[in-house]
Amino acid sequence: MNLSFFDQFTSPCLLGIPLILLSTLFPALLLPSPDNRWITNRLSTLQTWFSHLITKQLMMPLNKKGHKWALILTSLMMYLLMINLLGLLPYTFTPTTQLSMNMALAFPLWLATLLTGLRNQPSASLGHLLPEGTPTPLIPALIMIETTSLLIRPLALGVRLTANLTAGHLLIQLISTATTALLPIIPTVSILTASILLLLTILEVAVAMIQAYVFVLLLSLYLQENI
Repeated sequence: MNLSFFDQFTSPCLLGIPLILLSTLFPALLLPSPDNRWITNRLSTLQTWFSHLITKQLMMPLNKKGHKWALILTSLMMYLLMINLLGLLPYTFTPTTQLSMNMALAFPLWLATLLTGLRNQPSASLGHLLPEGTPTPLIPALIMIETTSLLIRPLALGVRLTANLTAGHLLIQLISTATTALLPIIPTVSILTASILLLLTILEVAVAMIQAYVFVLLLSLYLQENI
């Protein structure tokens, strides 16, 4: 059976049932459940510290009205972070390499920020479509350009996350295939390729963390414009 490099992005199935739902719910099972004890274990303490750090970074540019979104944005950040990191393990499936899933996360949250702005401050939200001091002949063109840039925001969010993770997984598979193929022929070059693969894996861990942060940070910036 010949497999292509893109087969790793196909949702696994068991008895004809797609397992993508299981892969999206599995990260939540790894988080320790909170309890009422004063003294908790190290994992719970680390989780609490990390959650507070993420919440502080995301809520810093927002005012008090935007703090209502702290639970949603922090939960989304930790969810994407765990999915991206778990997807780097061998023989695993990364749901965030699917554009459909990323769009399903990006579009409702972007629409929520947009509707929040139209409900609370409609004049200011619509004012973003036309910069102040624009010459009269350029008004129709600028309105069309700003409207287009506003509407493609969720698409940009989804495509950015999908493209970065997909490119990283493909590079890792290409270099690992080259390492395996060169091992019986040119061991020295194979060892060099394996070292490059190790460095690329470390880079992909950083990319997985950064892309999860960028996704949620851009949503918080969109929210800032509308509150």
